[in-house]
Amino acid sequence: MNQIDKFDWAILYELQQNARLTNADLAQRVGLSAAPCWRRVRALEEAGYITGYHAILDRHKLGLGVLAFVRVDAAQNTADITLRMEESIRLLPEVTSCHYISGAGTFELQVVAKDLESFSSFIRNVLLRLPNVKDVHTTFSLGEVKSSSALPLPMTANPKGSPLR
Repeated sequence: MNQIDKFDWAILYELQQNARLTNADLAQRVGLSAAPCWRRVRALEEAGYITGYHAILDRHKLGLGVLAFVRVDAAQNTADITLRMEESIRLLPEVTSCHYISGAGTFELQVVAKDLESFSSFIRNVLLRLPNVKDVHTTFSLGEVKSSSALPLPMTANPKGSPLR
């Protein structure tokens, strides 16, 4: 799949809104019949445009009241050491996202925890014991204004015409 067209964009838009749509409902929303719609979804998956389908969970209802952003400073930034740090961070379920960053620090982590005590324990007993961690700097979320995994798509992707940038 070299290029995606308006139908593919519309499929991506609709699946971001509700990945549990039946193929028939999806086809109706994007203006295709069921078989071509199904083939396009499969092609988008195979080409890597769609990488998975996920349930979005409410962390508060699951007892994860703390959301923190943790900047990790590495003692050294060589390729091998950084790869080992990345591998170690990927294994930590408390880390919901990790970014290799520019500027001060090496990684920026998003971390969830039950409470401040369990967060503090995670920092002391897990994060600071990872290979090559020199220091950590934490800021806490005081309230979530927006949390989304949906990506901004071109206006042509939205068949309902709401403003997309």
